[in-house]
Amino acid sequence: MRAARLSLSVQNRQARADQVQGIRSYYLELVRLELDDMPLFQPVWGDTDIVDPHEQKRHVYADLMMNYAWMGFEIGTIRESLLRDMLAGMFTGEAGRHYWSRAHTSWIASSSGSRVGRRFLAVVGEEHARAVASGPPTRSPLASRPPAVPGAGASPALRTSVGALIGLGAGLALGSLVRSRR
Repeated sequence: MRAARLSLSVQNRQARADQVQGIRSYYLELVRLELDDMPLFQPVWGDTDIVDPHEQKRHVYADLMMNYAWMGFEIGTIRESLLRDMLAGMFTGEAGRHYWSRAHTSWIASSSGSRVGRRFLAVVGEEHARAVASGPPTRSPLASRPPAVPGAGASPALRTSVGALIGLGAGLALGSLVRSRR
C-alpha cells in the first residue's frame, strides 16, 4: 500500500512537471511573438511609458533575466552570492535600473508570500539600493537595428544557442507562473 501511494505521488509530480513545461513553452512563444513585433503585440499588455522600441525589448529581456534569477534562487541552483553578483551587473546599467523601478511593485505583490520570495526581494532591493548609491548608471548603447533571427540556413551552433535561450526563456516563464500563483 505504501509503495502504491509513493508511486501515485511520483506520478502526480511528473504530471505537474509536464503541465509546467507546457506553460513554459507557451509563455516563451508569447514572448518570442512580442519581441519579433513589439509595435503589434506590446499594446496588448496595456499602456506603457516606454516609447523607444529598443528600451521596450530591454525591459522584456530584463524581465526574463529577473525571472531566471528568481527561479534559480527559489530552487537553490543560484545561491545568494551569485544572485548578488548577477544583480550588481544588471543594476550598473540604466536598463536594469529602469526595469526594477517599473516592475518592483509587481514583484513585491507576487513574490512576497513565501520566506524564499521575501529573501529574494530583500536581496534585489539591497543590490538595487547599492547600485543607485554608487552613482549614475552606465548608459545603454543604442543598437542600429534589432539582431536578426537565425533562419533555416543558420549554422548548427547558432541554432543550438538559440535553442538554449528558448529553454532558458521557458524556465523563466515557469518562474513567473509559480510566482504569480503564490
